[in-house]
Amino acid sequence: MLEELLAAGVATVSASLLYAASAARVVKQYERGVVFRLGRLHGEPRPPGFTMVMPLVDRMRKVNMQIVTMPVPAQEGITRDNVTVRVDAVVYFKVVDAANAIVQVEDYRFAVSQMAQTSLRSIIGKSDLDDLLSNREKLNQGLELMIDSPAIGWGVQIDRVEIKDVSLPETMKRSMARQAEADRERRARVINADAELQASKKLAEAAKQMSEQPAALQLRLLQTVVAVAAEKNSTLVLPFPVELLRFLERAAKDQAPTPRSREVEKGGVAGS
Repeated sequence: MLEELLAAGVATVSASLLYAASAARVVKQYERGVVFRLGRLHGEPRPPGFTMVMPLVDRMRKVNMQIVTMPVPAQEGITRDNVTVRVDAVVYFKVVDAANAIVQVEDYRFAVSQMAQTSLRSIIGKSDLDDLLSNREKLNQGLELMIDSPAIGWGVQIDRVEIKDVSLPETMKRSMARQAEADRERRARVINADAELQASKKLAEAAKQMSEQPAALQLRLLQTVVAVAAEKNSTLVLPFPVELLRFLERAAKDQAPTPRSREVEKGGVAGS
């Protein structure tokens, strides 16, 4: 009798241990456990830590709550200004409602991937080439809204969407290179013209100042000679400005006697 009781006790303890082992579950910190009892959603998702389920009755699916980085395959499309491009992107998302991520959609990762590809092709068709190349932040926001709208019902939140690369045809790259080169040449010519204008204004002011003070032209000439001689050249080029000749000519005319003074001098000599 005692042996039967001991055997029954051992069997009960073994069954209890086996039941506990089959019912025990451990949910990690970054996971949530969604429990289905006889095929129906049972209660709220289980928090991280140790939890128990009913064997053969309950089935628990663990959902990762971490941020998922999903690359979007390159999509080829035609922009609004009729340029063929290939654009790829990356989507950052996470599950915020574990129950909806399991119940509302069969595979939320595949659904987000397909929605991202479709939205990316739509963005390409609605945008110009210049927007794809220089205004990506605005396109990223629009792409995020397009993906996030249906994903909310799946218990998924789109954290961020980034356009990675825009591939252009070789002919378009050469055309853009020529355009950029022409634009740089245009800006260089404008800068040179503006510099010439400013220099001409300063030279005009200097010429006006020298015309009022003719001696300044001689001093400037001497400064030029000194600057050339400082280079220790064997040959010295001495410029002789035309203005200096005119200055000397005017000085000679001022010193020369007028015809009236000559007649006065002749008359004085005759009277004597």
